[in-house]
Amino acid sequence: MDTKKFRGSRTCGGGTSKNRRGAGNRGGRGKAGACKHHFVRAMQRGYSYGKHGFKLPAIVSNDVSIVNVGELDELAPYLVEEGLARFEEGIYHINLEDLGIEKVLGSGRVTRSLAVTSDEFSASARAKIEDAGGSCIEAE
Repeated sequence: MDTKKFRGSRTCGGGTSKNRRGAGNRGGRGKAGACKHHFVRAMQRGYSYGKHGFKLPAIVSNDVSIVNVGELDELAPYLVEEGLARFEEGIYHINLEDLGIEKVLGSGRVTRSLAVTSDEFSASARAKIEDAGGSCIEAE
C-alpha cells in the first residue's frame, strides 16, 4: 500500500485510532499461535515442537574417566618428575588409581615399557602395552 497517500491523516488508513494497537493486531508476539493460527508460517520457518528422543537417566549413565596409551607414553617422564609415577629398571610404573583414571584406551603409539595399574583396559591398549614390553595390572 502506498504510505505517501495517508500522510497527514491521523490513522493512516488503519480505521479507528484503537486499531493497530499492541500485539493483538498481528496475532501475538514471537512464536505465538505457531500451533494454531500461524501454523503455516511456523512450518515455513522450520519451528519444531514437542519432545524428541529421550534423556538417559543420570543414575544409568556412568561416565568413566579415560586415558589413551599414547598419552601415557608421552607423559611418563613428566609423571616421574612430578612424583606421580616411578621409573625402575627401565620400566615406568604408573598407578592410574592415584590419578583418578579408571580405564585405559588404545589410541596412540607405545614406545616405552609401561607397567600400568588401572581398573580396566581395552583389548587394543592391553596389546600395545604388552607388545612394547610392559604389563597391565588390574586393580582391585
